[in-house]
Amino acid sequence: MATKIRLARGGSKKRPFYRIVAADVRAPRDGRFIEKLGTYNPLLPKESAERITMDKERIQYWLDQGATPTDRVLRFLDAEGMVKREARNNPNKARPGKKAQERVEEKQQKEEDAKQAAADAEAAAKAAESEAAEAEAPAEEAAAEEAPAEAPAEEAPAEEKPAE
Repeated sequence: MATKIRLARGGSKKRPFYRIVAADVRAPRDGRFIEKLGTYNPLLPKESAERITMDKERIQYWLDQGATPTDRVLRFLDAEGMVKREARNNPNKARPGKKAQERVEEKQQKEEDAKQAAADAEAAAKAAESEAAEAEAPAEEAAAEEAPAEAPAEEAPAEEKPAE
């Protein structure tokens, strides 16, 4: 007969209270059990001594008989120093689900498209500026060719003033 040391829920609705029991693995959670080994009241503060009560001798007896504790009971036993609980490692736990990953990929794609559109708009603006500069360049050259003819006439009176 396979035995487990597990929690059996009691208490009223929204007010849980658990018994730590040794039970056959085939028995229902709150159903028939072999022996009551302690209690667990999650509503009490963590520092409270009455939060978890255990009959350590009987638990050790059942462990020696081959009973396997559930994960939650194993945590209690580890806290008491009766059994060593190995730390679990689930690297996929923090990874988001498929739909969340799809949403992230869509968001990244939209950001890349927006960056590409901004870069294209910037390149088009630079091209337009360079075309405008090229169109203005011949007008500036024509103005520059006319300006030197006028400049010596303007500079001559300026030179005369300091000479006076």
